[in-house]
Amino acid sequence: MQKNSIGIFDSGVGGTSIFKEIHALLPNESTIYLADSKYAPYGSKTKNEIIDLSIKNTEFLIDNNCKIIVIACNTATTNAIDILRNTYKIPFIGIEPAIKPAALQTQTKAIGILATKGTLSSALFHKTTDLYTNGIKVIEQVGEGIVQLIENGDLHTPKMEFLLKKYLQPMLAENIDYLVLGCTHYPYLMPILLNLLPKHVKIIDSGLAVAKQTKSVLEQYNLLNSIGKKPNNDFYINIKNTAVMQSLLGGNFNVKHLDF
Repeated sequence: MQKNSIGIFDSGVGGTSIFKEIHALLPNESTIYLADSKYAPYGSKTKNEIIDLSIKNTEFLIDNNCKIIVIACNTATTNAIDILRNTYKIPFIGIEPAIKPAALQTQTKAIGILATKGTLSSALFHKTTDLYTNGIKVIEQVGEGIVQLIENGDLHTPKMEFLLKKYLQPMLAENIDYLVLGCTHYPYLMPILLNLLPKHVKIIDSGLAVAKQTKSVLEQYNLLNSIGKKPNNDFYINIKNTAVMQSLLGGNFNVKHLDF
């Protein structure tokens, strides 16, 4: 199974930010990325809907002989990973907002979390928050509309800047010094955020930590690819417009439309 692919799924193109971290850390590994853009965003869906979509994505990746599955979606992780782990024998890597490092490092004792409604309302998110943020003010903000703009190719637009200014204002009013990005789409906002935030506010996302955890679990199960064969990186999306995903990935990878 060592030569089999790492499976990655997200509720759209945002999880390509996780793919990039995994590919940089594990360049010999083949990957299959599944973008469920037709049903994005997951953050506005019910828990049962999120579970059903996560099962559908998982079974596609298992049918394509993936050896491990990375849930490159905060909302799917916080709502469905326990069920997926109890249902399938394959290892799963999840992703959740990097609350712990922000809480441990804050000097102002105030951190901001920008995430989807599905993530912020989940039991796992509240469990993690309660565990690490005693004595720290946590300003939660639902990033309503951000995922849709990115999925539509409207990343660097006045509308996006307007939304981000609106969402950041109450956080800055509480003197945050860390902003946690709780959605895999959001790292693509980094250039805009750096321009809007004061210099002392640091931005944290979970991408590199997920890549390191993926490597660790592959080592644990003796699944690292030690064969010198050139890896394959396959990308699938279930809407006919592949241009947005292609632009986020750059010119080295091809995106295929697949109806799923």
